[in-house]
Amino acid sequence: MQGISYQQGNWKSLVLKLAIILIVILLIMQQVIENMDKSEYASIDMQKLADSLSGKLKTLRYPSSEASCIYRVPQTRRCFHPIDYTPQIVSIGPLHHGNPELQAMEEHKLRYLHHFLQRTKVSMAHFLEFIKRKETELRNCYADTIDLESDEFITMILVDAVFLIEFFLRATCLPTFITDDDILFKKSPELSVLGLGMRCDIYLLENQLPLFILSELFALAKTTTHDDDIYEGISLKTLTRSWLSRDRNLLAIDTENLTGVHFYEAKHFLDLIILYFHSLQPAQSPARSEFPYRNIPGAKELDRAGVKFKSGSNKNLLDIKFDKGTLEIPIFSLFDSTERFYRNLLVFETMHDYPTKYFNDYVITMTYFLVTPKDADLLIQNEIIGLGDSEKLSTVFHSLIKDCVKGGHDFQYVGVARALQAYCKSPWHSWKTNLKQNYFNTPWASISVIAAVILLLLTVTQTICSIIAL
Repeated sequence: MQGISYQQGNWKSLVLKLAIILIVILLIMQQVIENMDKSEYASIDMQKLADSLSGKLKTLRYPSSEASCIYRVPQTRRCFHPIDYTPQIVSIGPLHHGNPELQAMEEHKLRYLHHFLQRTKVSMAHFLEFIKRKETELRNCYADTIDLESDEFITMILVDAVFLIEFFLRATCLPTFITDDDILFKKSPELSVLGLGMRCDIYLLENQLPLFILSELFALAKTTTHDDDIYEGISLKTLTRSWLSRDRNLLAIDTENLTGVHFYEAKHFLDLIILYFHSLQPAQSPARSEFPYRNIPGAKELDRAGVKFKSGSNKNLLDIKFDKGTLEIPIFSLFDSTERFYRNLLVFETMHDYPTKYFNDYVITMTYFLVTPKDADLLIQNEIIGLGDSEKLSTVFHSLIKDCVKGGHDFQYVGVARALQAYCKSPWHSWKTNLKQNYFNTPWASISVIAAVILLLLTVTQTICSIIAL
């Protein structure tokens, strides 16, 4: 009996062990199956992710760096002066299209489109078809991908392009183009308060349309009109010239030369202005080195050293010259919109990677001339600055220089700066100036000095004669 009981105990122990082993095997198999399922699911998930990414690659746009000419201002610059880069009244082009703060002008754009279409026999559908054929070229002009469907993009281009054309027609041509419903003009080509505010938006980098589409749409509209003479002698080139002539307070330029030479190669309005500036500068070959422009003397320091100041041509803002002790600076005025305009020119010249940076270097040079309000006062007295507050002048340029590229390129005013530094180091110039300012600053002071010199000479002569007589 004890043997049987012992054997039964062994069998039970063996069965228990086998059961435990079987349970362990089942658990291991279950874990393996679960891991296989997870791996399969993970593989499926990765494939979906890969398919999604491949789809994005297929629709990816590869813009040509040569075609891109309209850029979004980098956040590193925008964050300090967001208003200077953002349209306040009207959006032109896709970068600010749909901005709810600018919707008030959208209805007025449609009024302009309505009046424009009434003068031409070309249908709206024909204009839209024309833009559709240019869509890829237009999109490539923008460095950013434009997230607008084709129909919305084409419609936006037509409405905004016609708005600009119609605005220039009303601003520069016969008053008959102005209608009673126009909120941008008074009963004449004079801009209303709203129109004056909108004028600044035209020069923003992010608010540009390619010039070629404006020119070609206007040429298309002129092919057949209800009044054969209504557009006689008018083209986008003549409209641009007239508009910039009207805006010469903002920018000292020769509009005849600007539109005559560079109009058809310019990508947009800012590019047209920069090309004009660059074309007027003499070819220079300064030493490729980091020029210490921080040593450019301020206006008052130059004045103390005997430098004379002269207002230069109003046709080339950048034409700063120094010759025979006279510093010639083109006349300019400072308006509320000047800083905003200059800032957009600066950022475009930098981003478009021109081989030279004339406007950039002009701002640097003027900043060091205008160190303090007293420097600005001196330029105002010499009629170099037409309008402007001396306190604000130095502040504006010292704000603008923060957006300038300093170093890494040939400084275009290196000759002027070195000549000024050399002139200031000569003690003769400062002695002569000090004598003139302190002893010959008025007629009576001059007479007193001359009388004193004569008296001194007579005294010396008498003394010498007395010595000789002894």
